Amino acid sequence: MNHLQITDYTLTTALGAGVDVNVEHLHDGCSGLHPCEFFDISDLRTWVGEVAGLDEIVIDRQFSAFDCRNNRLALKGLKQDGFIESVQQAVSRYGAARVGVFIGTSTSGVHQTEKAYLSRENDTAALPDWYQYETTQNTYSVAEFVRAYTGCDGVSVAISTACSSSAKVFASAYRAIHSGLCDAAIVGGVDSLCLTTLYGFNSLQLLSEEPCRPSDIARNGISIGEAAGFALLQRPQQMAGVGLFGYGESSDAFHMSSPHPEGDGAYLAMQAALHSAALNPEEIDYINLHGTATVANDFSEAKAISRLFGNKTPSSSTKGWTGHTLGAAGIVEVIFSLMSLKQGYIPPTLNTQQIDPGIKINILMEGCSLRVKTVLSNSFGFGGSNVSLIVGEIQ
Repeated sequence: MNHLQITDYTLTTALGAGVDVNVEHLHDGCSGLHPCEFFDISDLRTWVGEVAGLDEIVIDRQFSAFDCRNNRLALKGLKQDGFIESVQQAVSRYGAARVGVFIGTSTSGVHQTEKAYLSRENDTAALPDWYQYETTQNTYSVAEFVRAYTGCDGVSVAISTACSSSAKVFASAYRAIHSGLCDAAIVGGVDSLCLTTLYGFNSLQLLSEEPCRPSDIARNGISIGEAAGFALLQRPQQMAGVGLFGYGESSDAFHMSSPHPEGDGAYLAMQAALHSAALNPEEIDYINLHGTATVANDFSEAKAISRLFGNKTPSSSTKGWTGHTLGAAGIVEVIFSLMSLKQGYIPPTLNTQQIDPGIKINILMEGCSLRVKTVLSNSFGFGGSNVSLIVGEIQ
């Protein structure tokens, strides 16, 4: 596989806005999770990873049709870490028509629709005039907003494959660049809190009443979060840096909401990622787990990893800091993986107290300073949509 360079990236999560504050909290063990008070919810006992200040964000008048929580979160994310300036440099280098946009999301702006329905005087009243489905709830809304705001005019795609959405954008952008559809690409993911997600996961009995505890013997469900992350992919511009080394995708379709019990889909995705990166399992220095803290997911992923890597490769889940950010989880955890490459630090599995004895892989309970050259990051979605990405140092 001819790798692509990741020339810039930015991240906004419940930990804060920008890469530096996220790195700081990964080191100090300070979680962004807190008891759910979103939209005055009082009947759900759960914890969430909410990004502060979204209600105060004002979208410029020329983009006002896109105004919703999800696109406000996208805008907040785009404005961090000098990312817009890096995109502008790519546009100047290649031309706006040659820079693509690939964004993953799960629920997009569905919260705007919830607000519209809740604002009606009665159940038969029409939706309010201010509500615009096309530029808010529509899955493509966030990709179109990012394209318009950044001035990129190349191929533009929204991908919605549940929790693998913003991992799949890396694979899609890779294929687009190498097939000549574009010369560079913004890849990213944005997902925001909404009632549909919170009550939906609650109906599946998958919400934890405490901060999530991945791989813990007493784990009992997820904590939902929201986040925005973006990265700029290009053909290598220099001999050093970080890049996308490989990707693997699979679709096992074992069950609509449960992974294959033996991790078959996860195994195939990781195996394909190693093949595309031309790496052996022992060449992976760290695995950033999908690690949702549900009983079935953590068992399934651990079985797949054990089959392919054995039980020595350092592994951890970072969802104890941010919650499960659903369609944004892929980009969030790729950027955490890039942080490990840059910092030489592997974060622990936060909140976990006692590893489930049935999980027979090397789950880190404490942070570890280690020379990291390659990282595999897993993202597995409902319906068996599985993606594994390998990022590493370009030497």
